[in-house]
Amino acid sequence: MESELFGHLKGSFTGAEQDKQRLFQAANGGTLFFDEVADLPLHTQVKLLRVIQEKAVRPVGSQKETHVDVRLLSATHKNLAREVEQGRLRQDLYFRINVIELAVPALRERPEDLSELAITLLQKIAKENPAPECMLSPSALEALHSYSFPGNVRELENILQRAATLCEENLITVDNL
Repeated sequence: MESELFGHLKGSFTGAEQDKQRLFQAANGGTLFFDEVADLPLHTQVKLLRVIQEKAVRPVGSQKETHVDVRLLSATHKNLAREVEQGRLRQDLYFRINVIELAVPALRERPEDLSELAITLLQKIAKENPAPECMLSPSALEALHSYSFPGNVRELENILQRAATLCEENLITVDNL
């Protein structure tokens, strides 16, 4: 994990055959997105906090730090305050990353977004695959609206990917879902 975040020097561990810059160095001057930041191991949280505070990374195996200018954007489905209370997230890291909090409700709590989101995802699927864009039949859209989506938007995308693969004549029906 540390090698992926901070890079490493040649010979710093088995398989490190050359110096490697990783995520922080690659994002220098830009934004680094952390998905599921609450799942980072505690020892990695300590090093992440240091990078945020010092604005410098130390690649694995190096004694020298490298300055980085990175905006950090993080996401999680967990309640970070509760993670701090239960000792799974460092409190000092929580205060560093929780500068601006945007709470995005689960898909099941905002059904008005489902149709537009499904259309956008189907456009993305068509762009990524050598196939024409699929449309949702009215009954398929109704079925999606009645589903609770415990897996949130990722589950919707997975369902649509599968349905687009199975559908005929570029029309997704309830049977394809």
